[in-house]
Amino acid sequence: MDGTAVPEEEHGTAESLVVLDGRMELVVQGDPVAVGPGEVYRVPAGTAHAVGPGSHGTLLIVEVSETG
Repeated sequence: MDGTAVPEEEHGTAESLVVLDGRMELVVQGDPVAVGPGEVYRVPAGTAHAVGPGSHGTLLIVEVSETG
């Protein structure tokens, strides 16, 4: 993440967003959520979310299957 905002999106599967270093400024269904290094934020399937400006560092995105 280089400080640039990423537009709002929704996915058909859940995602776990893992901040390896830095800080992610999320907007989840209109609400701000800050996620710091070593933290994980789970975004349920079908949830509107965006990465706000100022987010920086390394982000790992894991799609999570909700079957079974």
